[in-house]
Amino acid sequence: MASRPSLALKRHLNAPPEKVYEAWTQPEKMIRWWGVMGHQRSPIAETDLRVGGRFRVQFWTPDDEHHSVSGVYREIAPPTKLVFSWAWQSTPERESQVTIDLKPDKDGTLLTLTHEQFFDEKARDGHRGGWGRALDKLEELFA
Repeated sequence: MASRPSLALKRHLNAPPEKVYEAWTQPEKMIRWWGVMGHQRSPIAETDLRVGGRFRVQFWTPDDEHHSVSGVYREIAPPTKLVFSWAWQSTPERESQVTIDLKPDKDGTLLTLTHEQFFDEKARDGHRGGWGRALDKLEELFA
């Protein structure tokens, strides 16, 4: 079987793993760094944080284009690991998987995001940019 494209990104965050984990799992904290800046509407986040539970995040681009992504939590190990499926509302058949690993690192956390099983290289490359911008905002949140 041919392997499907994946990506891995790492960031050092100036917060303990517990706080970073909350930023990934608590809707009121997720909306502070998910989505696209420059729009009047705030992102919307919903979570049912349990294995088999679902999450959904909606956001709008500056030109008012709506985006919605959702998935199912597959592994929950606070405050060190979170694994979930990932599918855009516009392409639900292209489900992939995201793993968030959090390790204490000096005075903060080393975050490793692994996104696997992309439909193709174009999808991987688009997500690399999107995740990069999102992680920039997450980093700013803890600056």
